[in-house]
Amino acid sequence: MPKVLIADSMSNVAQKIFEKNNITVDIKTGLSEDEIVKIISEYDGMVVRSATKVTKKIIEAAKKLKVIGRAGAGVDNIDVSVAKENNMIVMNTPGGNANATAEHAFALIMSVLRKIPYANETTHKGQWEKKNIKGSELSKKTLGIIGFGNVGVRLSHLVKGFDMEILVNSKSLESRKKDYPHVKNVNFDELISKSDIISFHCKAEKDGKPLITKEHYKKMKPSAYIINAARGNIIDEKDLNDALENNLIAGAAVDVFSKEPAKENILFNNPKVILTPHIAASTSEASIVVAEMVANQIADYLVNGVKKNTL
Repeated sequence: MPKVLIADSMSNVAQKIFEKNNITVDIKTGLSEDEIVKIISEYDGMVVRSATKVTKKIIEAAKKLKVIGRAGAGVDNIDVSVAKENNMIVMNTPGGNANATAEHAFALIMSVLRKIPYANETTHKGQWEKKNIKGSELSKKTLGIIGFGNVGVRLSHLVKGFDMEILVNSKSLESRKKDYPHVKNVNFDELISKSDIISFHCKAEKDGKPLITKEHYKKMKPSAYIINAARGNIIDEKDLNDALENNLIAGAAVDVFSKEPAKENILFNNPKVILTPHIAASTSEASIVVAEMVANQIADYLVNGVKKNTL
């Protein structure tokens, strides 16, 4: 009977699916790398979200492990190349939390445009800052979406009612642009220079370098806002902070950081930035969907040899 380790907190629907498929399940969350190394040799499968890092050390200690499943889209916390070298399958759940992430990006856009966190904080303190809080409208603005996978596509649909021009920078869009007549694919420089809001929904560069440099900020509108709910290393946080302090752009909203958990960061206490702790995909609905997807995929692989959403 196959045995699976669930290493991060997730919906109990995953456990039920494994048990229904006669797969033994252990739920052990919050373990350190060394603690996982000591027990991983017992398991045929492993399920993680984002908290657990599946390192080379863990993979090389996993003598029976056949499959590692990520309940989510990104696999930055899994050493995929080492897993492949050790003949392990790595799976993810693309699209499972796309709506949640897109909705959070939209919420960040509206919050930064209307200065909602500042308005909320000062009103709670009894400071009637009405005269000092003047927002901007989203209607008729230009939204630039960098990356046009599941999340970028969903965001483009969420803003349809705002009569916006939507610019996209995506290598893959050309082959499927007939499906998305409401967007226009442009090069990177055109997107950042014309957009009022620039929202990132792409993978990080393989070399880890940020997508935006100091020179890019000079090409943006001084009234522009940057939204990052994708990957922390897409944006150099010091460069972003400098651009805000020098009024090269108007503001930003960030859900992901170069180092997480972010206990200290140069963006902390910058009044032009809204910060959230990597919660874009954290909804009750999305947690059920991704747990269900990853459990079904791993069970189907361990029981029937079926590969789905492998990397």
